[in-house]
Amino acid sequence: MVDELVVAVTGKPDVDSAWKSLVKPGDRVGIKISATGGRYFAVHKPLVDAIAAGLERAGVTASNIIVWDRADMRAAGYEKSGEDYQVRSIESVSDYDAAAVIISPFLGKLIWGDVKFSKFGVAKEGKLVRDPEQVSSESHLCKIMSSEVTKIINVPTMHVSESCGIAGSLYNITVPNLDNWRRYIAEPGAGSTAIADLYAEPRISKKVVLTIMDGLIAQYAGEQGGEPNYSVHFNTIYAGKDPVAIDATALREIAKWRKEAKLPETEKYASYLEAAEVMGLGNFSAGRIDLKAVGSAQ
Repeated sequence: MVDELVVAVTGKPDVDSAWKSLVKPGDRVGIKISATGGRYFAVHKPLVDAIAAGLERAGVTASNIIVWDRADMRAAGYEKSGEDYQVRSIESVSDYDAAAVIISPFLGKLIWGDVKFSKFGVAKEGKLVRDPEQVSSESHLCKIMSSEVTKIINVPTMHVSESCGIAGSLYNITVPNLDNWRRYIAEPGAGSTAIADLYAEPRISKKVVLTIMDGLIAQYAGEQGGEPNYSVHFNTIYAGKDPVAIDATALREIAKWRKEAKLPETEKYASYLEAAEVMGLGNFSAGRIDLKAVGSAQ
C-alpha cells in the first residue's frame, strides 16, 4: 500500500525512482509518528517498517533513519533500535535545542522539561526569587528536528482533537516537537492560526518531503489516548505533499462520524487549516483538493 501511494504521489514510473525523488543516500531522514495512543492507537509499526524499507531502497542507511515522538515509544510497540532504524523519544529538557527558538504572541506557563523552567526560581532585580508562575512566549524545537535530520516523513494518525479540530498532519509535526507547547492547545481554538504559523517555519516545513496519514483505524472523539468506543476501522491511508489537504479531508470524515454520534462539532477549532490555505501552505477548500484512489481503493 505504501509503495503504491508513493508512486502515485510522486508520479514516478516505479517504486525505486519514487523514493529516490524524495530522499538521497546522504540524507538523515526522520519519520515523525504519533505514539500518544499507546499500543492500540499509535501509528502501526508495519506502516513505518514499509516506509523505512522504501528509504533504504533509495540508499538511506538504516542507521540514518530516526523514528520518533514525544510519547513513550516502547509503550506504543516500538522497541529500542539494534541494527535497524533508530527509535527515539523526546524525554527531557536536554532533547530540546536552546538555540532553536520559536516565538509566538501568547504566553505559556512553564513546567519541568521546558528549557527555560527553573525549579530554583528566576532572576528579578538582580536576585534569584521563587516564581511559581513562570511564563514565556518562547518555545524550542527538539534537537532531532533542528539539527539531526535533513528530511522528514510526517506520519500522523487520523485522530480528532477536541481543542484544535484534528491532531493531524500540521499538528503532528509541530506541537509534539516543541517545549512550552501547552499554550497552543490550552483552550479550544487557542491561537486560531498558531499551528499554521508553526508549520510555516522553514525549520519545519522545508524538511517535510511527504505526509502519510495512518487512517487504518480512525478516532473521532477523545484526546490523547486510544478510545475504542470512538474508533472506526477506516482501512485507509492518505498520502501526499499537501498536508493541509490531508487534514481537511480527514477532518470532514471525522465530522460525519461525530454528527452520527450526536457529538458537538470540532471543525470550528481547526480554523488554522483555512489560515494555512491563505498562507499558501496547502489546500483546505474541498473544491481545490484532488483526491485519487490507489490500489484496492480504486
